[in-house]
Amino acid sequence: MGTGKTSTGKALATRLGCAFIDLDQKIEEEQGMTIPEIFAKFGEEHFRALEREAVRKVADRKNAVVSTGGGTVKNPANVEMLRSSGIIIALTASAETVFLRTQKKGARPVLDNAGGDRREVIEKLMAEREKLYENADYTVDTSESSPMQVVDEIVRHLKIRGIIHG
Repeated sequence: MGTGKTSTGKALATRLGCAFIDLDQKIEEEQGMTIPEIFAKFGEEHFRALEREAVRKVADRKNAVVSTGGGTVKNPANVEMLRSSGIIIALTASAETVFLRTQKKGARPVLDNAGGDRREVIEKLMAEREKLYENADYTVDTSESSPMQVVDEIVRHLKIRGIIHG
């Protein structure tokens, strides 16, 4: 959350000449309501079930950059489905950077509904998910980088790994 997944994902897809799929946007379109509305009306467990189904639908796509929500990796089955047809790149940022990027309330139900100090909630979430994010194939810290700089770094990594050429 707040690491630049959407902006970086769109730019990376453009650079690679492939489709961009925002998993949260896909869920919103299919459900006819926003993620915050889904959380408010049905709760997180229901949202995670919708998320699992959306991952299943996109996991077999080729030539696509898929941006997932930060909590998608909480379910090991999601990770395995995504890894089966591609590589997983984790975008990270410092807690302070995430705090600054996610100050607007109403768009981040996991933060908005947690209560308490927003910085503490962010630090707690980051600590809880740290081990999950370590399972990524490649990690980029976006704290001090623009989306285009992050794209350049990802493209360099993909070339080194032989995933893309040229």
